[in-house]
Amino acid sequence: MQKMMRILGGAMMVLAVGVVTPACAHDVKAGDLTVVQPWARATPAGAKVGGAYLSITNNGKTADRLTGVSMSSADHVEIHEMKMDGGVMKMRPLPNGVEVKPGQTVKLNPEGNHLMLMGLKAPLKQGSVIEGTLHFEKAGAVDVGFTVESIGAKAPGAGDHGSGAIKGDSTHKGH
Repeated sequence: MQKMMRILGGAMMVLAVGVVTPACAHDVKAGDLTVVQPWARATPAGAKVGGAYLSITNNGKTADRLTGVSMSSADHVEIHEMKMDGGVMKMRPLPNGVEVKPGQTVKLNPEGNHLMLMGLKAPLKQGSVIEGTLHFEKAGAVDVGFTVESIGAKAPGAGDHGSGAIKGDSTHKGH
């Protein structure tokens, strides 16, 4: 009887932990593509734009292209490029998206190419997950959950302190 109570108590503890553990986004496979660590930054009240990030690895033999993203939490999403031009950091939309060549990983992060969530319908709250759909030329539509990190996060799971290397990625710096 005591053994049964311990087993039942352990099972209840596992269930309780599952209930109180915050939701988190997961890596997603779509054909030869793997989408890793989708995340976004929390936004202050009243903000109409936000940033979202992820990595896409192509394990196949043919290139694919991320052509667009849609999210119910934003009016529209743009794929943006950030790069230095004459000593000035410039950001611009990439209307043709980004190519993911065979054997390569494309990283969308706070210091480079990224997703701009335009016309936010509500603030992005830390600890929540926002749902989105990535649109690829070949892999098609892929549903992804983006974990919302703190406003100052530099990388997924790093909070405000951005610790650097995550699954082989280099340290991310602010956006």
